[in-house]
Amino acid sequence: MEKGRIIIVEDEEDILMMLSEFLRGNGYAVDPFNDSKKALIALKNNNYQIMITDLMMPKIDGLQLINFIQKEYLDTLGIVITGYGSLETAIGVMRCGAFDYVLKPFKFEEVLATVDSAMYYFNLIKADNIPKGLRLKSNLLRRYAENKIVRENTILRSCLKDKYKFENIIGNSFPMQKVFELIEKVADTNATALVTGESGVGKELVARAIHFNSSRRDSPLVVVNCGAIPETLLESELFGYEKGAFTGAANTRLGRFEIANGGSIFLDEIGDMSVNLQVKLLRVLQERSFERIGGSKTITVDLRIIAATNRSLEDLVKQGKFREDLYYRLNVVPIHIPPLRERRQDIPLLLNYFLERSNRLNNANIEGFTEEAIKTLLDYQYPGNVRELQNIVERMAVLKRNGYIDLEDLPEKLYANEGVGETAPLNMERGYDTLVSEFEKTLIAKALQETQGVKSKAAQVLSINRTTLIEKMKRLGID
Repeated sequence: MEKGRIIIVEDEEDILMMLSEFLRGNGYAVDPFNDSKKALIALKNNNYQIMITDLMMPKIDGLQLINFIQKEYLDTLGIVITGYGSLETAIGVMRCGAFDYVLKPFKFEEVLATVDSAMYYFNLIKADNIPKGLRLKSNLLRRYAENKIVRENTILRSCLKDKYKFENIIGNSFPMQKVFELIEKVADTNATALVTGESGVGKELVARAIHFNSSRRDSPLVVVNCGAIPETLLESELFGYEKGAFTGAANTRLGRFEIANGGSIFLDEIGDMSVNLQVKLLRVLQERSFERIGGSKTITVDLRIIAATNRSLEDLVKQGKFREDLYYRLNVVPIHIPPLRERRQDIPLLLNYFLERSNRLNNANIEGFTEEAIKTLLDYQYPGNVRELQNIVERMAVLKRNGYIDLEDLPEKLYANEGVGETAPLNMERGYDTLVSEFEKTLIAKALQETQGVKSKAAQVLSINRTTLIEKMKRLGID
């Protein structure tokens, strides 16, 4: 059963096709258009619950499409896609009646979360027979819907912090209970937090839990992956720039620090930041102020900084690759998330959680796991941690569809002695970073070999973003 009908209007063909396939894979019926005139005709003749439109397009732009929805009183909620340089325009479009906006470059998961939210609001308003004119006023719609959500979910929200679950972080093991305690203690303060742990353990989930359980929850949480953005662009992404600051700077652009004002900023993969940028970040931490590139005006911000890394910053400090003073500024409240192999008692909980979620998203009816399958899943080492476990369960739900997951349904690597049992002795004289780099290199090379060198497929196998894979390949010298 489809979750809803979406029309996507985007003149960049690659983005249009990939976003369409992604949303179809998550249960939506999607009609893609790279011609906004044809999309306008489709809007007149079809019943779409949601329209996703790029803001800047030839012929008819996103604002005109939003205005058309308003004028015709269509039962459609509009979501606008725009670049950071057009942030003020996007906010203006929301005032004109758009439900929400998504900033480029975006993660597909961010778009899905916005779409799911819009669909939830749409169903909520539709069920209460709210007049069409009110539905189209996004501020009134949100206020009504949010009040209703608060009324209906007070008890549910109070249960999110029970001993097994904190937001979307699952675990009843002692290490995870310590993580939950730290989140609760630090959330409603302004203290800088440093979240550490291997890739896939859920560092961003911890950052989101800290933000959304704080008094800043109604202000933005801005996520920046320092390892995925090239060094030459990261400075302008963080600090913004003035018009004319360099060739191509046609307009003033707000940086991520400025956008996060009043809220929180999450700096993921902080260990990959260049020493030059570390100096500028240190000033933001100390003084909460900076200048845009090409500007002389000092901009003061009120924000909370949460950083994360899968590398040892202490080792990087010793190697001269990370500033010691910045490390101590970031490490005010350290939160370490242990790898999944060190908290195996959480695996049954995670299996049940991901199975229920995968059944719902993929319209499957998997009843559970056989004893042999459970034993194998408990014995596996999970180099990709929780993210890998989630992908394994979803893959099995899609392929199996119903009944019980048996040993033969599991990926071969789980029972072919790959990642199972004792690991080989390590030569620690070679250093932590060298060993980690070699292990990463082996994993990436194997994934590329299995996928005939297709990076997007290799990234899926490794349960990481394609941009993250490309950055790791550059850093590790993989051709």
